[in-house]
Amino acid sequence: MVSMTAYFTRYCKKISTQLVLALWLGSAASLAFASSAIQIKTAELHAQDDFYSLTADVTMSLDKDIEEAVNKGVPLNFVVEFQIVSPREYWFDDEVVTTSQNITLSYHALTRQYLVNRGKHQQSFESLGEAIKDLISLSEWKVVDKSLLEKGELYRAALLIRLDQNKLPKAIQVDAIGSEKWNLTSEKFEWDLKELHNKESPSKESSSKEFKQ
Repeated sequence: MVSMTAYFTRYCKKISTQLVLALWLGSAASLAFASSAIQIKTAELHAQDDFYSLTADVTMSLDKDIEEAVNKGVPLNFVVEFQIVSPREYWFDDEVVTTSQNITLSYHALTRQYLVNRGKHQQSFESLGEAIKDLISLSEWKVVDKSLLEKGELYRAALLIRLDQNKLPKAIQVDAIGSEKWNLTSEKFEWDLKELHNKESPSKESSSKEFKQ
């Protein structure tokens, strides 16, 4: 006759094995499911003349269905949003500046080239990988005038990159609702600006803008 102790020991081992297997399968499913992603690794400001420019290290991966959509002529419109606030302990943060830029990734079937558009600036590439590399290249982007930042003040900066689903074709917008692979949005990357050396200005004009949603 099997003792209660031996039975309980075997039962615990069985539960433990099932739990480990469930966690492993869950992790594997998450990795497979999260095949589309945008990650901001680092971001920093650099002083240049009368303004500060932003440089960031970003990675992006696209689900195979999204790659197929691009190859079929569906343009992807991305919004890069940057903001600086002055933290307030007992009140809402004081917004200093908020700015954004729009970047479009598309495929031109006749020339068989991938296009990356930043406003009036357009670059063409032979491969999708090269186009994505250029798309996520954030370097020397002028984001704020030095006159808006006071020397010695503590500021907090934030950077966000997202796919604008509202600009997708209507048919894809329906499929994109609740779909993780089309929910291409980075986590907000935030950091403190502690040692900014600014030119003194007699006045500080407010030129804040709202994030474009």
